[in-house]
Amino acid sequence: QVQVVESVGGLVQAGGSLTLSCAASGRTVSSYTMCWFRQAPRKEREFVAAIGWSGGRTNYADSVKGRFTNSRDNAKNTVYLQMNSLKPEDTAVYYCAASPNSGLRGEPPWYTNWGQGTQVTVSS
Repeated sequence: QVQVVESVGGLVQAGGSLTLSCAASGRTVSSYTMCWFRQAPRKEREFVAAIGWSGGRTNYADSVKGRFTNSRDNAKNTVYLQMNSLKPEDTAVYYCAASPNSGLRGEPPWYTNWGQGTQVTVSS
């Protein structure tokens, strides 16, 4: 069974940067597709970024493209989300998720293992 745990988020000013990490456990986790979603108050959970098992393929939501970078270190079973040029509209609970399937899809049901989420707040 794969388990994922996000790092603590935080409060950052608009224009600032923050890096989230996601530690995954499980024998085959290095072969999993890893993804980040976020959910703002009164909004649906939305796709942020996904990364393939080797780290060679990535997919980003248009809203974060060019500002966020998704990477992974399979030796450490850890995925990272580097967030730059943060905006108040990036404020949300961020979730890490894992899928044994290879596609970098943005639909939550594609992912079978979820973290508890971590709050990111961007002040204006």
